[in-house]
Amino acid sequence: MKTKSAYWACQLIGWSGYVALGLVFATRAVGWRAPVVVGYILFGGYSIALTDLLRREIRRRQWLDAAPGRVLGRMALAVVAIGVVQTFLIYSVTLMLTGTLAQMGGASPLFSIWVSVTGADGAWVVFYVAATGPRRYREKEVRLQLAVREAELRALEAQLNPHFLFNSLNSIRALVVENPPLAQDMLTRLANILRYNLHRDPMHTIPLASELEAVTDYLALEGVRFEDRLRVEFAIDPAAAQVAVPPMLLQTLVENALKHGIARLPSGGEIVIRAALQSGAMLLEVENSGQIAASAPGATQVGLANTRERLRILYGDAARLDLANRAGDRVTATVRIPRPA
Repeated sequence: MKTKSAYWACQLIGWSGYVALGLVFATRAVGWRAPVVVGYILFGGYSIALTDLLRREIRRRQWLDAAPGRVLGRMALAVVAIGVVQTFLIYSVTLMLTGTLAQMGGASPLFSIWVSVTGADGAWVVFYVAATGPRRYREKEVRLQLAVREAELRALEAQLNPHFLFNSLNSIRALVVENPPLAQDMLTRLANILRYNLHRDPMHTIPLASELEAVTDYLALEGVRFEDRLRVEFAIDPAAAQVAVPPMLLQTLVENALKHGIARLPSGGEIVIRAALQSGAMLLEVENSGQIAASAPGATQVGLANTRERLRILYGDAARLDLANRAGDRVTATVRIPRPA
């Protein structure tokens, strides 16, 4: 409520000041005339309405979450468009109130009027972006926190639910007699997974290498259960392994590949994890045997919706996640993450 009141106060003060200044210059030129005063009052009213409409569109379409270049382009086009509308209304109102454009000097000042009002609109945009910056940052942090919490819940559900723990501990118990060294290794990996989920900071990005360590432990535990039905291959560029990624990003992709791909195939299959640098970005791929079911194309994307939202919050439209069928009965999840400048 306070934010809304402050916004309207700024709207009224800002445009009233602009109208008052314009009115002073106009009356010096043509004197105090009722049409001039009414015209400027109407100008203030529709300028407030037009800039408020712009604000609503900015918020509804989330323009300020886009890449800086797109933000600048969209704002510039919006300012130009509003300036054109205001100029048209100024001429229309003047003609309606006076029946002539003589007091404006005819049609010749059209460009200078457009430049003036467009400059005011540009100043409005700059002030709005600067004034709402801290609030947008707080909102982004809250959205990211909620998205991360949901991702954690999904990951914990897959990793630490009774079924996962039961399967892992049951497999380890069978190894205690048959292969004690391997049983010890599996216990260590299970402890690593627990430690990774409990002691990292979910609000910060982490190197891909850290995600790879956790995923390696997870796949090793699942490998004991699936035995030769699960085959895993890594193709990681060392430079890509140092790129920061959101926590649980790779984990979510691998769990999706295992649950909706390998586990459904009687003969099992292969998971291939690739990471490489390309054109100012890091490309991360998780490929698995299987196909996205044509009858239920959204079925394999439930666990990925949260990942897409987190990428959007962190990187705007500079990052993306695509899921597609590939030749040879393969499914590939591809994530593109921009590298820091």
